[in-house]
Amino acid sequence: MNALQENLRLSAWTTFGVGGPARYFLNAATEQDVVDGLDFAKRKGLPVFVLGGGSNLLVADRGFRGLVLRVGLRGTIWEGAQLRAAAGEDWDDVVAACVARGMGGVECLSGIPGLAGGTPVQNVGAYGQEIAEVLVGVRALDRQAESIVELSRQDCGFSYRSSIFNTTARERYVVLSITYQLREGTVPDVKYPDLLRRFEGREASRTLQDVREAVRDIRAGKGMLIVEGDPDCRSAGSFFKNPILEEAEYARLQSNTPEPVPRYPAGTGKVKTSAAWLIERAGFKKGFSIGAAGVSTRHTLALVNRGGAKAEDIIHLARKIRRGVEDVFGVRLLPEPVFVGFDEEF
Repeated sequence: MNALQENLRLSAWTTFGVGGPARYFLNAATEQDVVDGLDFAKRKGLPVFVLGGGSNLLVADRGFRGLVLRVGLRGTIWEGAQLRAAAGEDWDDVVAACVARGMGGVECLSGIPGLAGGTPVQNVGAYGQEIAEVLVGVRALDRQAESIVELSRQDCGFSYRSSIFNTTARERYVVLSITYQLREGTVPDVKYPDLLRRFEGREASRTLQDVREAVRDIRAGKGMLIVEGDPDCRSAGSFFKNPILEEAEYARLQSNTPEPVPRYPAGTGKVKTSAAWLIERAGFKKGFSIGAAGVSTRHTLALVNRGGAKAEDIIHLARKIRRGVEDVFGVRLLPEPVFVGFDEEF
């Protein structure tokens, strides 16, 4: 087992840059490290938190009083248009490799920070694509059965920003590697309005690399691309999910709102609307701040650490925004990040 560290501050391991220490910290470089780390925690009676890239995470100021197990497994294997990536692979590097090989299916997921192991957990999606569309299976350590298992796409229980890994089996599995089925030699399937506008008039000639560069450019313009020294990048990405409403709920929302409320398809009888739109019209504009915690100057969905913020500052701002949206529109926003070390639910 790699060296076990004690009382390591977690702020350095998160894109938010906040959070207290882990009682124990293990950077697992092999599957055996994962097994040994979990065995250590079991013998000590410690809770375990599995850490990936730290990009969708808010750690409490007091830290985590157990073992933080960072899954740092590396390696990729290609078999035709199928890719198996270890959980510790940088996700944007994985996308870049797919695009370089002419393999489509994840190009719109460019620029998303974090590791490959996090992609099935939250069913990562952006700009009209999501992991559930390309994922074949997940190799994971089943902590309940104490064995390594292969889970199919159906086993993962995917829905919008959700899977068994962050709902019904939140603490059961540790993702070790993921297999993706890409598409070879296809014209990129562009659905998102911002991208459609960019390629208007040249739909047939756009390439996977064109789409990747456009997505990264859009994300950079919104402060959603990790850039060293950019204060708008000290965030967890989108802090709130876009609400999924029943048709009747959306109709009530629209009837009480003078301007058109954004709507996007979300399955039979359901409508997805824009959390950013609701937040802005509830009075929380880009750049709004309370002390060192604020709303990004470029993207309303991103809450940022302006420098020296604590986790409690971020939580205070998030609760204020959620209350404001609920008071104005009657819609309760749900958070995207994982919360670690807090005594109560957000």
